[in-house]
Amino acid sequence: MYKVLILLPFLSLIIGCKNETKTSEAADVDSEKNLTTAEAIAHKNGIQHWSTISELKFTFNVDRGENHYERSWMWLPKTNDVTLITKEDTLAFNRASLDSLSQQADAIFINDSYWLLAPFKLVWDKGTTFSEREKAIAPISKDTMHQLTIVYSNEGGYTPGDAYDFYYTDTFTIKEWVFRKRNDSLPSVVTTWEDYETFSELTLAKTRRDSTGNFKLYFTDISVK
Repeated sequence: MYKVLILLPFLSLIIGCKNETKTSEAADVDSEKNLTTAEAIAHKNGIQHWSTISELKFTFNVDRGENHYERSWMWLPKTNDVTLITKEDTLAFNRASLDSLSQQADAIFINDSYWLLAPFKLVWDKGTTFSEREKAIAPISKDTMHQLTIVYSNEGGYTPGDAYDFYYTDTFTIKEWVFRKRNDSLPSVVTTWEDYETFSELTLAKTRRDSTGNFKLYFTDISVK
């Protein structure tokens, strides 16, 4: 029997959690067709190989000043079985059958996996609208990049109505992003996307930093099968 799940103090970092995620082969985009910007970004990160993935493991870490928080996940996307591991406890659940406890864990899972897999969410998530700018100044580096904005519907999900601005290069590599809660004009979170590495044909950015140097979110123990 699992004990009551202890939620970590940086739960407030949840950004734009969506509970409808399509991960079947139907979500894979045919690489031969003319891709949208969202699809091209997802392809850059390897979404065309997602249908072959049976297991994803990662540890979600946050350093804020001298404080460190972490939690680990194992996800079996073909069955949607998820396991959350913290220093306090372990909780296993299936995303198709949630109770009050596992729903809390699922909200955290959606948050943590969004930080890691946001390029794929551009394709998977429903109820979204997109807008683009050919030339935009990235908020941290001040470099000129391209901007793709995704806005979620006000219906459904754990935090509906949120918006994200992705700043990406000519090669569709995300370098920075902005989260705007409830599509507010002012940013809630602004970080880099860096430290890219390829795991079984999925290319993932392992590190996010803010402009102050006091916040770092990063992924360790990444395993893809």
